[in-house]
Amino acid sequence: MPQTSLIKAALLLLLGINAAIYAATGRISETLEAFAWFTLLLLFELETRGPAWARRPRITLALDALRLLATTAIVWAATAFIEEGEWLDAANAWLWIGVVLLLELEIRAPDRMARWRHATVAAAILLYTALTAVAAAWWLQGEWLDGYDAVLWIAAFVLLELDLLGRLPGASRPAPKRR
Repeated sequence: MPQTSLIKAALLLLLGINAAIYAATGRISETLEAFAWFTLLLLFELETRGPAWARRPRITLALDALRLLATTAIVWAATAFIEEGEWLDAANAWLWIGVVLLLELEIRAPDRMARWRHATVAAAILLYTALTAVAAAWWLQGEWLDGYDAVLWIAAFVLLELDLLGRLPGASRPAPKRR
């Protein structure tokens, strides 16, 4: 769907700009987290919708290593936010970790997750509602960049989930990544 591709490209561009802003103005933990999440989002797209060369064994191994590195950076940043007393950043990071875990399960174990469809949908709604509350809290505190960034990420992941799970009009469900 061309509109979806254009929206995805715009979201990726805006999220990349935000990561650069965090690199220029943010704490190390914010910068690392922004680039790690951006990397993870690009990997999701590449592994599920990317060209055939991205599924070659050596490329897959390299992508898995990059995913592990990005995931490690995200968990480190989420822990650092707690140590820094940045409670909204910490809540946001751990909620996103929950979203990604749920998405990974839906993609890699679709038959099992189908049996738990109501619980899965309820968990997703709860996670996204909490993330929206965090974005609103940032805006209420005058942290416009954090609030704006949070809304962009919510939009990007909702679009990603709808696309990956074949819930967009005209979308087809991608095959799970082969191991």
